[in-house]
Amino acid sequence: MQLAALRHRTESEDCFVVDHSHVRVRVHTAKGDIKEIIAHYTDNYLSPETDQSIKLTKSGQGQVSDHWAATLTAPYHRLKYTFEVVDQNGERVILGDRGISEFSQKNLLADSSYFKVPYLHDIDMVKTPSWVSDTVWYQIFPERFANGDKSNDPAGVKAWNPEDHPGREDYYGGDLQGVIDHLDYLKSLGVSGIYFCPVFKASSNHKYDTIDYLEIDPNFGDKDLFSKLVSEAHKRGMKVMLDAVFNHLGYKSMQWQDVVENGEKSRFVDWFHINSFPVEPYRDPSKGEGDAPFETFAFEPHMPKLNTANKEVQDFLLNIATYWVKYFDIDAWRLDVANEVDHHFWRKFHDALVAIKPDFYIVGEIWHSARPWLNGDEFTGVMNYPYTLQIEDHFFQKKMSAQDLTEHLTDQLMLYRDNTNHAMMNMLDSHDTARILTVANGNQDLALQAVCFMFMQPGSPCIYYGTEMGMSGDNDPDCRKPMDWDKIDGPVWHRVHDLIEFRNSHSTLGHGDIVMSVTNSGLIKVERTGDEKITAYFNTTDKAHEFKENAVLSQNLVDGKLACDGFAIVFE
Repeated sequence: MQLAALRHRTESEDCFVVDHSHVRVRVHTAKGDIKEIIAHYTDNYLSPETDQSIKLTKSGQGQVSDHWAATLTAPYHRLKYTFEVVDQNGERVILGDRGISEFSQKNLLADSSYFKVPYLHDIDMVKTPSWVSDTVWYQIFPERFANGDKSNDPAGVKAWNPEDHPGREDYYGGDLQGVIDHLDYLKSLGVSGIYFCPVFKASSNHKYDTIDYLEIDPNFGDKDLFSKLVSEAHKRGMKVMLDAVFNHLGYKSMQWQDVVENGEKSRFVDWFHINSFPVEPYRDPSKGEGDAPFETFAFEPHMPKLNTANKEVQDFLLNIATYWVKYFDIDAWRLDVANEVDHHFWRKFHDALVAIKPDFYIVGEIWHSARPWLNGDEFTGVMNYPYTLQIEDHFFQKKMSAQDLTEHLTDQLMLYRDNTNHAMMNMLDSHDTARILTVANGNQDLALQAVCFMFMQPGSPCIYYGTEMGMSGDNDPDCRKPMDWDKIDGPVWHRVHDLIEFRNSHSTLGHGDIVMSVTNSGLIKVERTGDEKITAYFNTTDKAHEFKENAVLSQNLVDGKLACDGFAIVFE
């Protein structure tokens, strides 16, 4: 038995409260090493003789580990538990609070062997809004979705041309009225949430250099129009998420301009991370120009970084965050560059928002593992790039095998609690990345195969505007082309619509368990269990495979053969 591989950590993603009387536990062991694990558990104040036992289920296989899980019942809202671990040769050990010990009844019943959950406090539970996992998001880059009001077009606006390759400074006239005009379209597509890139007053077409967080950018409309948009979206059962750019301000903001003009005497001098005066000209360390006079997002001189440890900055940002919830009833914030803002501020942010709207959704932009932010007191979930980029690595780039993919994704799921995994925001492309059709080298079947795979995963899937039209585009800014409205009702649209409809029709996909594996013929098998059992097969090999089951939803299943860029979904 590989004792060094036995892992469990109490009150973490390995031991978390499900409800007032149940706790979910996980144990991790060396791959293929362990035959079974038995949890022994009882109330903290009952004698060991009252122990109940339950066998853990192998919930997945990772790169080097097998992952096991079970749900323990705690009728008195307290719990102590220990694990009996049995290897393939029948050798047994005890995994407990003080480490690994030799198996015996005496050791098993010793109080020192038990992990303990002293009390199942509701307030300490990691809670996620139930509506999130049932939501299919649609990301809109407002300047490029639809031009509904030409009277607010910026100077020099270009003709609306989906085949154009936008420059960084180009404008096409997209606005909020254009979104309102197409809400029924979004409803017909089946999406139930709209995620907006920034809509506040800013200097650029992307609006990540905010000038005024309390005003809608005049090229998009005004607050009355935005209020109408939220109301009309809600009437159609759609949630609304805004983009919070709280790591930095725009160069032309009143606060930063005061620092530029008044230097050390500015009343906003402590709002930023300033290293030296004067703050201009900016020296870019990435270009060998010396030390920067102030901190920025990346080395972007037009985005000075806010000092979120400053009480005035905290009050300023919290007022903004709560304002759009109190007066416009938005449902979610997406937090830009979330990992570069201090945890102390995000805890205040979380508490202020859930005090107004307990089922509010908070999504951080984090491109790496995010456990420190996902313990219930900061974010609900994150933009799940570490998860979805691995999907692209297999389906599009062929950087990893099918087995590697399933193992990596299973390990990734073990980083977070189950309900956190169900509240992640999954996306294969966005305003920051090349479009999936381009990454798939123009292979639309392959692109949609990957979309289907994403839809089968835990988490809330997000479609980038234009994916349903088969739009292409390289990295930013090419991925921000004007929406191609000529392709409504085309073949790609119908295939995306059918996937969304399938996801919306089966709650198991939002809330159920998942096990991923690779069949002997090389197909990726994804099993989802909950109210029903749904199994999907994905052929990412280089040849068609015979498929004998009756598929409910399929792509490229012809004469019993599943094509190498196809998928099939069945009920069992």
